[in-house]
Parts: sequence; structure tokens; C-alpha cells
Amino acid sequence: MDAHGMYAAQDGMYIGGRWTPAAGGDTIAVVNPADERVIAHIPAGTAEDVDAAVRAARAALPGWAATPPAERAAHIAALRDQLAARKDEIARTVTAELGAPEQFAQQVHVGLPIAVAGSYAELASSYAFEERIGNSTVFHEPVGVVGAITPWNYPLHQIVAKVAPALAAGCTVVLKPAEDTPLTAQLFAEAVHEAGVPAGVFNLVTGLGPVAGQALAAHEGVDLVSFTGSTAVGRQIGATAGGAVKRVALELGGKSANVVLPGADLAKAVNVGIANVMSNSGQTCSAWTRMLVHADRYEEAVELAKAAVAKYPAGDRVGPLVSAKQQARVRGYIEKGVEEGARLVAGGPEAPLAEGYYVAPTVFADVTPEMTIAQEEIFGPVVSLIAYADEDDALRIANGTVYGLAGAVWAGDDADAVAFARRMETGQVDINGGRFNPLAPFGGYKQSGVGRELGPHGLTEYLQTKSLQF
Repeated sequence: MDAHGMYAAQDGMYIGGRWTPAAGGDTIAVVNPADERVIAHIPAGTAEDVDAAVRAARAALPGWAATPPAERAAHIAALRDQLAARKDEIARTVTAELGAPEQFAQQVHVGLPIAVAGSYAELASSYAFEERIGNSTVFHEPVGVVGAITPWNYPLHQIVAKVAPALAAGCTVVLKPAEDTPLTAQLFAEAVHEAGVPAGVFNLVTGLGPVAGQALAAHEGVDLVSFTGSTAVGRQIGATAGGAVKRVALELGGKSANVVLPGADLAKAVNVGIANVMSNSGQTCSAWTRMLVHADRYEEAVELAKAAVAKYPAGDRVGPLVSAKQQARVRGYIEKGVEEGARLVAGGPEAPLAEGYYVAPTVFADVTPEMTIAQEEIFGPVVSLIAYADEDDALRIANGTVYGLAGAVWAGDDADAVAFARRMETGQVDINGGRFNPLAPFGGYKQSGVGRELGPHGLTEYLQTKSLQF
């Protein structure tokens, strides 16, 4: 960062192992959401840039696919080490372009992807890429060229969660990162280069989703499209990929339920639940934005939530939203909640600070399952408290959305929580405050997506099978 608050940005694309000028002259301004100032300009990629990147990935594919898994693992380990060596710079950049508080940027935005990269360095060397089944030998081979399209909410983690398993599998990659947070992606490309990953194995094209992202999803040289983002865009990408009969992995929206069963530690469930939604300013697809509490303890939960959210002032522990557009969207949902009759317990639609794209951490009570704020993904620091009559009612409410990405269950003992979680239509459930596991499969049921990320399940997304009979 220079004296004017500008960040050093590459003015080209990383294609075929080097930074190359963009095909066109258009640029995209990168804005710091905490003070609304432009901090960099990056090239707006076109279909021409995407085509050059896909051709480079295609050319590098035979050599990388034939590279022994142990050697691929060594490259991923070197990449992890480069990310670790630059963790402070990356964290500062995430704070600058996303607005994440510094400690959260260090621990989660950078710490988690370093751990995930390490997990794939280990998996690449230990995974059974060959197995015997009866009189057959089954080979697990790379799918081919991967088009990875990543969102802005966890800019490094989302990249690593796609690129690391793809490289471990023997695939080559073209990455199109979100236009809001491209500087982190450029730092990742620099780390790839410094790690000695062969030219063309990883390529980066920055640009707008409807231009560069669509060109990548539709490119005939791409064998698999891996996309994380909204369900609406996921539908378009799924349709494009389906029309071309190419593989697709979609990690989409969520409206996860935090279910507090009778007998649970209510104070802990509420405090952890509020913290879950407030982290990353609520910009987490798996956030437990609906808190379900038995009618008998509902008002107690409301008071606990009010006290808990007071510990998360905007501008301190809760950063800004990523953009003015996102801020307006979330404030619109808060207004809709009030309009539909929900009781505002904390926060509200008014801007809490004079500058920056901040939204007041907000808690709604008296929310009914049919309300807009209980059905649609808000993607901001907003929690809805919903009362239920009995466990069947809680289950009906928990499962009563088009989404099924994550969730939480709290109970007097784990067995009761597990019994309830087994009936939830969702991909990942935390039991009584269970910790995040970077090796566990992450992904959704219903309109929350197709496929899984992280750990061995995330690796298999990038593999296809060939069986030889003897």
C-alpha cells in the first residue's frame, strides 16, 4: 500500500506461467468498503483472455496429469508454504478489499486456507488413485481443465478449496475470482508462481461475472465448472454446463437453522449462534441465520440474543459489507422484516456509521417461518428468532426452505441432537457447538448446490473413473 492508500495490483492476467497484458483496456475499480475509497484498478477480462487461459491450461494438462501424485503433493506443499510466508500481506489485503476485521482476516481468511492447502498436500500423496474391484482395476483420473469461479466472501479460502483439490487430482485450472476481491486472487497467483507450479497448470483471469465468468463456464475447452455463489447464478452456470454435457460443482446459497431443543444450554446456544452470524459480517453462506427456540423459553432467548449482539458493534468486531450494493440489499431485507411484522430487538435499517458500507447487527423476534427474512438468504448480520411448539414443528420449520447447506442442533445430550440432525435436509450440522473440520465434506442439499468441497470428498469432485477388466 502506498501513501495514497493504493494497493499494488497486477495490470495483466496470469496465463501460461507469466503475467500477460489483458486483451482489452477496460479496468475494474477495487473499493475499500470501510471508507469507500478506490484502492486499486485491475483488468476487466474478456472472452479473449479466457480463451488464452483455457488454451494454456489445456496445453499443460497432459504433463500435469502424468506427474506422479507425490510430486503434485510437493508442489501443493510449496504453495502452502508460500501462502504462510505471505500471510500478513494477504490478511492486510483481505481487510482492505473485503473489510474483514484484522484478527478475523488473520485467523480465518488466511489461517483456514493454509490448513486446507496442507490437507491437500497430504491427500495428494496418500489417496488411492488406483483400486482393485473383483477382476477390474479402477483408475481415478483427472477430469481435465477446471473453470473455477469464486465469490468475494472468503476470497482466499474459496480459491484454495477449489484449486488445491483440482491440482491434487491432476487437473489444470483457470480461475475467475469475484471482481470485488481480485487483489487476494492476484497474491494467490504470485504464490503459485513462487511455489514453482509448472506453467499453465494454474491461470488467473480477472473480470466481471457476466463477461469473463460466463465465457469460462461456456468454453468448450473446460471439462468441469466449479462455482460458488448465488443460487440464481448457479442455475445459469448449471444450465450452460448441462447443455455442453460437462461436469459441474455448485456451492450455492443457504438459510441454515440453529435449532435449540428443550434441555439444551440456552445461553451457550444463543451466544454461539449470534457469534456465528456476526462473523464475516454475516456474509457466510452457511451462517445459522434462523434461530429456532421452544415457545416455553422463547422470550428468555430473545433477551439473551439482545445481550449477545450488543457485544458486536459495527465498525469494531463487525466489519462493513463488501459493497454499496450489498449494503442496500441487506438494509432492504431489514426493512422488509419490519414491514411484515417482525419485532426489531436490536439494530435496524439505519446506517450505524457515517462512512463505509456498514449495517447494524440486527436481531428480529416474532418471526414466522413464511416471512421473507425467514426464507431468503440475506447475507448480512441479521438473525431471525422463530418459536416452535414441539420437535416435529421445529423440524418442519428447519426443513421449510429451498436451501439445505448447514445448521446446528443443541440438546441436553449429543444423542438427542444427532437424532434430530439426522432428519434435517442439510449437508453439514454442528452438534452442541462442534468445531469446523476442514476435512469434512462441505456442500448442500436442495438448492444449496451440487457436489462437495474439502477433504477426500472434495478431491473426488475432480476425478473420473476408468475401469480395466482382466
